[in-house]
Amino acid sequence: MDVELRQLRCLVAIVENGTFTDAAGELGLSQAQVSRTLAGLENALGVRLLRRTSRQVAPTAAGTRVLARARRVLAEAEDLVREATTGDASLRVGHAWSAMGRHTVAFQRRWAESWPEVRLQLVRTNSATAGLGEGACDLAVVRSEPDRRRFSGVVVGLERRYCAMATDDAWARRRFVRLSDIAERTVLIDRRAGSTTPQLWPEDQRPGFDYTADVDDWLTAVSSGRVVGITSEATLTQYRRSGVVFRPVRDAPPIPVRVIWWRDERHAHAGKVVDLLTELYRR
Repeated sequence: MDVELRQLRCLVAIVENGTFTDAAGELGLSQAQVSRTLAGLENALGVRLLRRTSRQVAPTAAGTRVLARARRVLAEAEDLVREATTGDASLRVGHAWSAMGRHTVAFQRRWAESWPEVRLQLVRTNSATAGLGEGACDLAVVRSEPDRRRFSGVVVGLERRYCAMATDDAWARRRFVRLSDIAERTVLIDRRAGSTTPQLWPEDQRPGFDYTADVDDWLTAVSSGRVVGITSEATLTQYRRSGVVFRPVRDAPPIPVRVIWWRDERHAHAGKVVDLLTELYRR
């Protein structure tokens, strides 16, 4: 069985662009060449990777698994070429919303001082794995429980929960709020990457919920006064927004901050990242 990088690039391009035509444009190929390349990959693997209809292209179950690995392989190939040609080693650390919060700048500076030969890149991807599952990064900082069948990781620190509200909200005059107070409001949450779930409240005391998939949209909606949000203290330092204020949620449990990596492939620099972030959070 021979699988080529060009075939993996083709699969990723089709899924990311949504159509064979757009994938062909990105790759500089004809649509027929894209179709043949994908067919060659499916034949080599012996599985169907995509469902094709007149309106969309979507990965099959096998395609989803192959896609995640393909992105990792392509990223590693790019790293190999870069290191071979420039001697530049790099580490991509993914995050979904707030990086490392108030420790973000210190983490970047300390890394550059301690390991100047390894170029650090922070990558924001709004997904449950902060880009790790999508192949966008080598390690990820997350604030939710990862899928233990696919990923391993450790908790490096804890962050307090805050309630975000409009500056003219009546609650803005308070020093703190409680979960029981919030149960009377509509809470805007990010189902993909957020740290807030309905399980934060007892089943018979849950607020209403609305949903978003982006931190900027979340802040915009909160500033309107229509909804409130629950987030980690990291959001306060990374996303200051006119029209939005934050108050501590006094009786809410803290949010664990985790560094995660692929279960079957612990990155060579994982230990360094864990040790440095653990030290910063302890301070």
